[in-house]
Amino acid sequence: MSNVESARPPLPPFDMSAAIQKVRMAEDAWNTREPERVSLAYTPDSVWRNRAEFFTGRDAIVEFLMRKWNREHDYRLIKELWAFHENRISVRFAYEWHDDSGQWFRSYGNENWEFAENGLMQRRIASINDLTITESERLYHWSCGRRPDDHPGLSDLGL
Repeated sequence: MSNVESARPPLPPFDMSAAIQKVRMAEDAWNTREPERVSLAYTPDSVWRNRAEFFTGRDAIVEFLMRKWNREHDYRLIKELWAFHENRISVRFAYEWHDDSGQWFRSYGNENWEFAENGLMQRRIASINDLTITESERLYHWSCGRRPDDHPGLSDLGL
């Protein structure tokens, strides 16, 4: 796969505008809950740590995301830029979901991303904690899919 075929702008090194765009693109992709589509934003040999799971490659990413979204129903995610430098971006995020029993959760976390020259993510390190919430404590009420542009972000929601 050549860099031209797999290029995913914006490309590093990132400025503020490009970093914010990259974060929103990632949020939008994850909110589709389409594992194969999401995996295309990562290099074929992308290295991940998600909570206590470690794995490498797109096939492992797809498998992980399928398991995740089979368990986390009505998933809605908001990401926010925390910091960036050259080919690295740090984000904080929160997502809401419920399990098979109907119990709602808000999962909070931080991710560190490292990008290849072609703009694909080559490393993702995620630390995540889950908080049990009631349905009345939910803050994300848009229809599944992309967060509307006028929906508040994490800072606006006090998260």
